[in-house]
Amino acid sequence: MIYLDHAATTAVHPEVLREMEPYFGELYANPSGVYEFSDDVKEILRRVRQRIADSIGAESEEIYFTSGGTESDNWALIGIAEGMKDEGRHIITSCIEHHAILRTCEYLETRGYEVTYLPVDREGRVSIEELERTIRPDTILISIMSANNEIGTVEPVQEIGALARRNGILFHTDAVQAYLHERIDVRRMGIDLLSASSHKFQGPKGVGFLYVRSGVPLPSFLHGGSQERGRRAGTENVAGIIGMGKAVSIGEREFRKNHEKLRSLQEYLFRRLETEIPFCRINGSRGQRLDGNVNVSFRYLEGESLIILLDMEGICVSAGSACAASEHAVSHVLQGIGLEPEYAAGTIRISLGAENTMEEMEYTVDKIKELVGQLREFSDEYLSVYANGT
Repeated sequence: MIYLDHAATTAVHPEVLREMEPYFGELYANPSGVYEFSDDVKEILRRVRQRIADSIGAESEEIYFTSGGTESDNWALIGIAEGMKDEGRHIITSCIEHHAILRTCEYLETRGYEVTYLPVDREGRVSIEELERTIRPDTILISIMSANNEIGTVEPVQEIGALARRNGILFHTDAVQAYLHERIDVRRMGIDLLSASSHKFQGPKGVGFLYVRSGVPLPSFLHGGSQERGRRAGTENVAGIIGMGKAVSIGEREFRKNHEKLRSLQEYLFRRLETEIPFCRINGSRGQRLDGNVNVSFRYLEGESLIILLDMEGICVSAGSACAASEHAVSHVLQGIGLEPEYAAGTIRISLGAENTMEEMEYTVDKIKELVGQLREFSDEYLSVYANGT
């Protein structure tokens, strides 16, 4: 199997597995206990919290453990909406956010909040000028993702943070795809809240974190015990948090090496796909893009058919977000960048990981060329255009 869907999830790193194992057995204590056995586990969690904080330029007390990106996004948006409802009920986001943001915004609209969904350009980037024009006296939150999960475009986060700060508005960013793939400094970038999910960077599933700048009025999300300084009740997922902490250490250690390798493989795919397959289009920004993301559209075929045929050849790719895999409509992200329907229907996403090799890329492109050719044999429109030499 050649796994090329790392934007959906990643394999747990072997070092992470080894780090987690003792906390399923010999070190099983509940961190909330008052005895020494629990204190040992509590100390480990403290170190992980500090490790994550250091990775984004934050303080340890600003890091809250969650079940992953979706919970972190929900907590950030719903919490700020509730915590600041007396100051305003207007939220700004973009039209290409992950569904964890968009669906939460839709929920808030049913609760009397107004949401502005900013358009993006052909590359998927938000306009700072358009954002500034959208700000109102009652705007309480701007939520723009750090990098898009489908087309890989990196947003102008620092400029957004500066604009939000000048206007006294809180800024949240969904960094689920960007964390440990892009350098993030929450102080320098003016970020007030940030979401991340462990399974996107070789940690376990079901655990993530939310950064909340000190002083931000964020109410409790889960009510019960006093865990997470009284803001998120529930016994901590100790093994998962330990694994996430180890994955953060590995991600920082391997950052430069992974960046160079993924960029090289990505450029190889760009070059061969664009030069060897006609009626092919790369989506997203070329200059401001996550390493390893290749979102490509082929005219005169259905992307779903290509994905199935590639799977039969042992190659795993996707059509876009795994969270919307069962929805057969054209991606809202592709609609947002104005991609023509005839191209949007034939879109696949290839997302690379550190374990992928150049040999796998060569095989994958060869198979894509072969299968695209086969699928187009069933397209009367393609055969007509090809026959006319256009």
